[in-house]
Amino acid sequence: MGDQRRTEGGRQQSDEQDEGTAHALLQRAKRQNGSVRVSAKADYAIRAGVERVGAGEGPLKGERIAQAQQIPANFLENILSDLRNAGLVSSRRGADGGYWLARPAGEISLADIIRAVDGPLANVRGVRSEQVEYAGHAEQLRDVWVAVRASLRAVLEHVTLADLAAGELPESVQALAADPDAWAPH
Repeated sequence: MGDQRRTEGGRQQSDEQDEGTAHALLQRAKRQNGSVRVSAKADYAIRAGVERVGAGEGPLKGERIAQAQQIPANFLENILSDLRNAGLVSSRRGADGGYWLARPAGEISLADIIRAVDGPLANVRGVRSEQVEYAGHAEQLRDVWVAVRASLRAVLEHVTLADLAAGELPESVQALAADPDAWAPH
């Protein structure tokens, strides 16, 4: 039989009840997809990177990337500036200028791009997952957020611009995308 203890409300609660409550919360979290969002900035940055790879050698004008991917030109210039500051792209001004990758496309992961434009892959209220602290029954929630970040890394750190440009995703990502449940809104 479970260990009984008195809670704030004065009622008895067992460890089994705690586990049941935690299980119910995790099941509810599995059904909801409200917390993980990809910003427009991250989406545009990845698309710009793939367009840059697909254009071949030499500099590529920002206006051409914007047109090809239907990205607002001014917004794209800010994104390209973030990518340049992160050391992912280089640029040159002038008639022969434009943007090119600062590293090989196979060495630039989607995670690199997202971090360059949005910061950490997963945080809670602007705090890194491992730095949040909870008390009482919510104490294990930090581990859930760390696991969410690990799940994002498992995909985003293993897909590169070269993978996208070649139309060939890693097998682990293909397997996740092949699951019919992945396509169903929850």
